[in-house]
Amino acid sequence: MEKSLPDRLALASRIYDLDAEVYRVLGSSLGRVFNGRREACIEELAEQMCSPTENHVLRSDMALISNMARTIPSKAERARIMTEYNAILKALESQPHTFGSVDILDKKLARLNLTARFAGGGHLIVCIGRTYGCAGTDIGFALADKLKINYYDSEIFAQVLNRLEADADSVTDRASFARHQDLNKTLGVEKHRPLKQRIQEFNRYHGLPKQDAIFFNQSDLLCDMAQKEDFIVMGRCADVILTNHHIPHVSIFIDAPFELRARRVMSTDSLSYKEACRLLKKLDRRHGRYYRFYTGRRWGHASNYDLCINSASYGIDGCVQVIERLIKRTQG
Repeated sequence: MEKSLPDRLALASRIYDLDAEVYRVLGSSLGRVFNGRREACIEELAEQMCSPTENHVLRSDMALISNMARTIPSKAERARIMTEYNAILKALESQPHTFGSVDILDKKLARLNLTARFAGGGHLIVCIGRTYGCAGTDIGFALADKLKINYYDSEIFAQVLNRLEADADSVTDRASFARHQDLNKTLGVEKHRPLKQRIQEFNRYHGLPKQDAIFFNQSDLLCDMAQKEDFIVMGRCADVILTNHHIPHVSIFIDAPFELRARRVMSTDSLSYKEACRLLKKLDRRHGRYYRFYTGRRWGHASNYDLCINSASYGIDGCVQVIERLIKRTQG
C-alpha cells in the first residue's frame, strides 16, 4: 500500500539524516550524497518514491550511502548505521514505485530452475550484463546489498570518476541504459558536433575519439578498483576488460523473454506497448554495437559469460538467491 505524503516525507528525512550521519562519522566530504538544502532534498526524495521513472536515482543514492558506510573503520558504528540503512530499505519496499517493486516472474519457468557452480579468486568481483526491462539492475543492486559489497552502475560510475577529478563532460556514458526521453542521443551523435568542438576534444584526449578516451578512462579505473575492493559492476564491458587484464571475476548475463520485458517497461517507464517494444529494440541494438566494438564479442551470447540467467524463471529475489548461493558455495 502506498504511503501518504507525510509518511514519505518522514522516510525521506531518515534517508537524508542517514547520509548526514555517514558524513559525520567518516569526517570526509566523500561521505555526503545530499549537499543541497535539507527541505528541498527531502521533498525531492519523497517525490522519487512515487515516481516510476525516477526510482533509479533513489536506488543510486542509497547505494552511494551504503558504499561509504561500509568504509567506516569502527565495527560498532558501521553496524549501527547499516542497521538503519537496512530498516530504510525495508520501508522503501512498501512503496509501489520504488526499485524492485515491479517484479518479473514466469511461474511456469520457475518450476524448471537449474543451478550451476562457478569459481573465482582474489577480490569478489561480479560483472553483470543485462537487457533493459529484465530487472537486471534491481537484481544487481539487491545482490550487492545481500553480499554487503559495493555496487556501481553508470550513474555511480560517473560520480566516482568525478571524484577522481575527471573532466565532468568526459564521463557521459552513451552505452548506459538511458531513459527513453534521451534516446535521440545515439552512438553516432558525435559527427553532428561543430568542427571546432571536435578539434578541441581531439587535442584534449591526445588524438583519441572522445568515446574511446571515456572507455579507456573507465577501464583503468575498473582495474584499479579490482585490486582494492569487492564489488558488483553493471555493464561497462567490465567482464572483457578484467579478462584482458587477467583479473579473476564472475561474469553474469541477465535476460528475459522480450514480451515480459516489454510488459515490465510499460509499468516502469509509463509507455504504451508499441513504445516499449521500440525502446527495447533500440537499446538492444545500441548495446550490441557498443559491446562488439570494444570487445569483438557478441553481447548476450551465452559462451561469453560464466552464468546466464532468465530472470523470468526466478524473479528478482530468486535470482539474487541463486547467485548468492553459488558464490557462497564456491567461497565456502
